Amino acid sequence: MSDTEKDNLQRLARLVEINRDRLQKLESQLQNLENIRIEQSHALDALMSISQNGAKDAMIPLGAGVQIIADIPADSGAVIDIGSRVQAEKTREEAAEILKKRNEEIISIIEKIKIDYQELEKQVVLLATEFNEKVEIINQDVEDTASSEPQKSLEPKRKSRRRKRGTELTLDD
Repeated sequence: MSDTEKDNLQRLARLVEINRDRLQKLESQLQNLENIRIEQSHALDALMSISQNGAKDAMIPLGAGVQIIADIPADSGAVIDIGSRVQAEKTREEAAEILKKRNEEIISIIEKIKIDYQELEKQVVLLATEFNEKVEIINQDVEDTASSEPQKSLEPKRKSRRRKRGTELTLDD
């Protein structure tokens, strides 16, 4: 196998590995975005489930399985993160609108990443197929070269031992 063939195979192998790493990162990003979308959907559902007249003895989750019981007045709003960890009080309707827009944006980003993922996956398959084909060609060439050479004995020839005349032992003994 020539040096250029080796270099080409190594380049293809590196490309396949790099692109597989990129696929894993995209998959991780998709999972994170999906988790955010689900969390926002739950918040939106909870916000929308509060009656216009408010709610009495509503259970508000704090996390880790802990909830607090509170009364929600009819005119109470919601505190929502409006960006850069800045929070503002908005009406429940405004907060719900913000959450809906955020979910639409996340869904749009998820769709774009899925398209990128599919294109990258196709590229990885093409590179891996090209790599495998080149390895197969090289293996075939090696087999053809080996079959055209005369067969050598698999067992190495033994050297005959020589003994000196006399009773002295030699290293061969």
